[in-house]
Amino acid sequence: MVPKKNRVLKEAQRFGVVVARFNEFITQRLLSGCLEELRRRKVSDKDIVLVWVPGSFELPVAALKLAKKKNIDAVICLGCVIRGETIHFELVAQNAASGIGQVGLESGKPVIFGVLTTNTVKQAYARSKAKGDNKGRDSAAAALDMIEALRGI
Repeated sequence: MVPKKNRVLKEAQRFGVVVARFNEFITQRLLSGCLEELRRRKVSDKDIVLVWVPGSFELPVAALKLAKKKNIDAVICLGCVIRGETIHFELVAQNAASGIGQVGLESGKPVIFGVLTTNTVKQAYARSKAKGDNKGRDSAAAALDMIEALRGI
């Protein structure tokens, strides 16, 4: 069964949202889009647990802690890694992606990878618009859709 797009969940669900402070000028925009979508889909603020971590590399450990909680139904990880002149970009992006994926597999819960990995600041801004393309908004929608999909299995 394919979940219907923009479906509102019938029963209250709790979400963990983990946000990286590094590149906060972008991650704040992702968070705004994420919260906007959750609220639009009738998720109450009291059902959202927000956790800030230093950077995208630290997202998986906080996501795991949240995913282990019985009252958390999905975790959304938001971060932004912008390419620089060294291999640091690759190390952070790869470890964030694999760590977040592993949390989902270990917990059996939706753990959403809402981490931008861009070459430029301009690209990051383009993917975190208040109106239009916002990967934070997309990540919230994915979490809601995954809860519904997993219920149907």
